[in-house]
Amino acid sequence: MKKLLNPQLLEAAAAAHVRTGGRAGENEHLGFRPAFYDMATCSLHLSTFADGRPAPVHLLDGLPDEVVVVRSECGRVIAVKASLMAGFERDGFFYTRRSAARASREWR
Repeated sequence: MKKLLNPQLLEAAAAAHVRTGGRAGENEHLGFRPAFYDMATCSLHLSTFADGRPAPVHLLDGLPDEVVVVRSECGRVIAVKASLMAGFERDGFFYTRRSAARASREWR
């Protein structure tokens, strides 16, 4: 069974991609924006702050209610559906961290 996506898993994935181009902040010059892809619904969600402003990193707080599984009492997102994958959007297409890293190497 797949784990729910939570801030700790997001941080671990980001740490695993340091200096590869598969981490937010390392590939924005190529037009990549932090995003989430829902494999169950084929929906793409850009990463945003809770108020809807675009976020420079992967944040769960701006995701729509239909993907949120657990919220804290103050409204912070604790976990989202296991079918969500963190990656990047570029020109309307979703890139996994690995594919964004590969593109970053090849497009330098």
